[in-house]
Amino acid sequence: MKLSRRLDGWLFALLLLAGAGALGFFSARYAHVSDWTANGRLSLSPQSRAVLAKLAGPVEIVSYASPQGDLRAQVAAFLQRYQQAKPDLALRFVDPQQDPARMRELGIAVDGELILHYHGHEQRLTELSESDVTNALERLIRGNDRIVAFVTGDGERLPSGQGDADMAALMDQLAQSGLRAVPLSFAQAVAVPQGTDLVVLASPTSDLPTGAAKALVNYVQDGGNLLWLRDPANDDLGLKPLADALGVQVLPGVLVDGSGAALGLADPRLLAMAQYPANPVTLGFQLATRFPQVAALARTGTGGWTATPMLRSSAQSWTEFHPIDNAHPTAIRYDAAAGELKGPLDFGFTLARLSPSPDKREQRAVVVGDGDFLSNAYLGQGGNRALGERIFNWLLGDDALIDVPREGVPDRVLRIGQSELDAASLGFMVVLPLLLLIAGGLIAWRRRRA
Repeated sequence: MKLSRRLDGWLFALLLLAGAGALGFFSARYAHVSDWTANGRLSLSPQSRAVLAKLAGPVEIVSYASPQGDLRAQVAAFLQRYQQAKPDLALRFVDPQQDPARMRELGIAVDGELILHYHGHEQRLTELSESDVTNALERLIRGNDRIVAFVTGDGERLPSGQGDADMAALMDQLAQSGLRAVPLSFAQAVAVPQGTDLVVLASPTSDLPTGAAKALVNYVQDGGNLLWLRDPANDDLGLKPLADALGVQVLPGVLVDGSGAALGLADPRLLAMAQYPANPVTLGFQLATRFPQVAALARTGTGGWTATPMLRSSAQSWTEFHPIDNAHPTAIRYDAAAGELKGPLDFGFTLARLSPSPDKREQRAVVVGDGDFLSNAYLGQGGNRALGERIFNWLLGDDALIDVPREGVPDRVLRIGQSELDAASLGFMVVLPLLLLIAGGLIAWRRRRA
């Protein structure tokens, strides 16, 4: 009996050593990482992984961080998740105190500043977050800034204007992702300049100069990408040839929605959206957006475009033809006899087709019957900013660069009711001691039998 027990002990020790050796052998050759945190907040988002997949070749990140303190450890720990997804992403540390003259030459002023190098291009970062790093990597993929030309001179929304109707807030944000807004005045130019990646026609309020519509049509016919923000208006401002080229027309009247009262919206002209048609721009988009003063759109089916609805009003909406009293905006009724159209009605389209340009694969355009939702006044409402970024990224072919979510921690506060508290108290004060007593009794009983 004693010999058998001794052999069992030696066999157990040998198996334990063999298991530990096998574990060490395989762990040196294979790696597996699991993120059990809520929302996977310690892992890269699918958007960041998609951007990393587009990087062909090694990436070097140089961190100018002092060796004192734990800054280097924080940088290395944060970038490790990127290195796990892209093994040829290298991190190198440089002590900025060793060569102050060199640091001044490089313009390094912040301890911990990062410079990302890829295919002869570089991007600088002074803050460390997934959104900042991923956007910097996307700018490296682009190589050079994307040129976005804003048509100006006819009352359009200005990309650098600080007025409520302008779009500086959005363009300042997009500039961090490598977009450069430039003015385009057809009073000085007869054509869209070469090298323009996107033209934005943002809600002109007066007739465009003679030849402007022709220049825009030529740009579209040559394969250029276009964002056209249209507001409710009875006059086409000389842009009917452009509308015909895109196969989109504006329906008369102002789109109003009677369901807004249930959401606390006093003005039916302010449309609130929480659900969207199936569209590449809004795929997976779950934020609510708001659109004031909307014009409904309709497709004419010309131009060879594949048109996909992007924004659609509810079944309680209609195109209001009668003047709306701002003091009593809800005093309106649907009037079928006047020709008003009942919803749901589309007021945003994405258009795509095989590009006529030999150096492009696909041509894209977006037409929205509202420009206010991207203005400085309304950009901060709901998901307007995120939707605007998605529209620009889709138009520029950067489908992977979507707003990287900043996942929060849902379990910072423990909320427990009285019934759960009673159950926990009973478990710790009665159930757990009983289980320990039963386990102890079973162990003592087995030892007496041995």
